[in-house]
Amino acid sequence: MKKVVKFGGSSLASAEQFKKVADIIRADKERRFVVPSAPGKRFSDDTKVTDMLYGCYRLAEAGKDFKKELAAIEARYQEIIDGLGLSLSLKDEFKTIEKNFKDKAGENYAASRGEYLNGIIMADYLGYEFVDSAKVIRFKENGEFDSEVTNEILSQYLADKKNAVVPGFYGAYENGVVKTFSRGGSDITGSIVARAIKADVYENWTDVSGILVADPRIIDNPEPIDTVTYRELRELSYMGFSVLHEDAIFPVRREGIPINIRNTNKPQDNGTWIVESTCQKSKYVITGIAGKKGFCSVNIEKEQMNTEIGFGRKVLQAFEDYEISFEHVPSGIDTMTVFVHQDEFMHKEQKVVSAIHRLADPDAIDIEADLALIAVVGRGMKSARGTAGRIFSALAHANVNVKMIDQGSSELNIIIGVANEDFEAAIKAIYDIFVMVQL
Repeated sequence: MKKVVKFGGSSLASAEQFKKVADIIRADKERRFVVPSAPGKRFSDDTKVTDMLYGCYRLAEAGKDFKKELAAIEARYQEIIDGLGLSLSLKDEFKTIEKNFKDKAGENYAASRGEYLNGIIMADYLGYEFVDSAKVIRFKENGEFDSEVTNEILSQYLADKKNAVVPGFYGAYENGVVKTFSRGGSDITGSIVARAIKADVYENWTDVSGILVADPRIIDNPEPIDTVTYRELRELSYMGFSVLHEDAIFPVRREGIPINIRNTNKPQDNGTWIVESTCQKSKYVITGIAGKKGFCSVNIEKEQMNTEIGFGRKVLQAFEDYEISFEHVPSGIDTMTVFVHQDEFMHKEQKVVSAIHRLADPDAIDIEADLALIAVVGRGMKSARGTAGRIFSALAHANVNVKMIDQGSSELNIIIGVANEDFEAAIKAIYDIFVMVQL
């Protein structure tokens, strides 16, 4: 078997955490390929190294002195090196970084150095080969990740390597200029490596013991999820689940490689398995609840709208013309409602309204702001009767007014719209009716 193991910033924030990580890797000889993040926070008021690098580079870009800030970053790494008892020196690396900062190599380059330097330390500590991600992960000229070229390069590069450390978060264009993924992109790198070596398992190690049914900031000690499918996690990630970067699913999904979310500080816990499909039933009817605040609804009314061919296209054209993406579009016989992100829409609202009038000639348009969307997701909902009824009953009992309900044709999820102020109460009510009643 071959396993790819990715460790998040909190798992690599200090020498003590590095030792835990090394013990985990050495405990299983199948953990052959390691993807490290940059050092995270050592304590609550600490600063992540990536943020330190951003701040340092911005000073350099503005032509200001940044030596003090760069020295502080170097000290963070030296603290880890000393704590691990290594003879490794990063002096030359920091000289190169200083020069490239002065030459204004770009924020992508600056941010990537956190993972790059941590990868060097990790490889030295484990005795693994270090592989610079800039040499094996490709981006297209337009900034998009080039999955097929990367897979070809990376699979060939790693084919004869028994063990390797591949830093997360970044790659490069064909010309060698460094490009990063979005924040949290080390998850994507782990998935890319897993696909390239055709791994049996991709273990993603973080500071929680898997994925929870609901946000622990809203629900006290929510129940863990044992197994979740790629499709379920995609729905939950889109609506706010942040344990795993949502784009990390695609490379492994193509190869059917399962992801195991594990806790660095509790390696004995089984964590959560993310799989393509499973015959295992969920512990509850639902798998998870997630949501976001900050939406608004644009309700368009027109008599006999349902008989007018192309009406929906005309309405959505108004949003497209002003580069506003929509979230959901529930409709009735004479009404159509478009849910959009409020912060994207509010500065363009009157332009969009005018465009809808011009393109679709509606009878009336009404806008409602400060809404939240909640996704109730679960493969078990397909075979369970009365799921929507239980949701409505729970929300009514909690005095929460439902603004919208939208169920996908896959019967995998139900989306509910509520006022921002009812967001937390709604999630608690749904959690209680599906989870607490079974405990």
